[in-house]
Amino acid sequence: MRRLRPGMWAGLAISLAFVATALAASWIAPHDPTTPVIEAVLQPPSRSHPFGTDELGRDVLSRVIYGSRVSLEVGVVAVGIAATIGTAGGLAAGFYGGTWDAAVMRATDVLLAFPGILLAIAVVATLGPNLANVIIAVGIGAIPVYTRTVRGSTLSVRRMEYVEAARAAGATTARLMVRHVLRNIAAPIVILATLGVGVNILIAAGLSYVGLGAQPPTPEWGAMLSGARQYLRDAWWTAVFPGLAITVTVIGMNLLGDGLRDLLDPRLRI
Repeated sequence: MRRLRPGMWAGLAISLAFVATALAASWIAPHDPTTPVIEAVLQPPSRSHPFGTDELGRDVLSRVIYGSRVSLEVGVVAVGIAATIGTAGGLAAGFYGGTWDAAVMRATDVLLAFPGILLAIAVVATLGPNLANVIIAVGIGAIPVYTRTVRGSTLSVRRMEYVEAARAAGATTARLMVRHVLRNIAAPIVILATLGVGVNILIAAGLSYVGLGAQPPTPEWGAMLSGARQYLRDAWWTAVFPGLAITVTVIGMNLLGDGLRDLLDPRLRI
């Protein structure tokens, strides 16, 4: 098997640190992330506030830490929505073919006609700007990727000898689809899901930046960047640290996804 690249271990370390920070936010954050402190407005990084404070005197480090919890929720739940619906649709389309395949793929083509970020903006603008609607919007935008990937993999697997043998042995359609097809196409789904978490975090941050995502006073990285725009000259730390959090997290998830691809894709094995 191909030797794993160092990038995968870096991505794994970053991803684990991101998840651990999100889960332990209430224990490791040094200050309340939402309570304004007027006498501490726009203080530079110091011992008491390592990342400085924002325009309302809130500790930037604490808000970045709690923001990881929001980003993890968006990334994971949106991936769950997209993977569940997309995998079910692609599996059924590839396995049954015919009219069902045509209907699923035409619906997928309609979604693919819109760039993911524009589709997410349209959904959030229709449903209203809040975190739950951001998750729904981001999840809907990612469905076509899973549908097309799973359909293509199913088409190549459904005629394999072991599937035909299970069919001849009397296996039900549900058993064939889940145990004999889905289990053998799980690798690309896992890779897509890992990469999707980073993409979803980036899209959610973009929506929050333009005011369509998490609403104040929720600590969210994109919203923090949006609030820091007018203070860039005098308080660079209000934008730099949330921006670094987004950058490092997305890079880490992408490195992990690339590493999993090397590990699980048989075409890359030596």
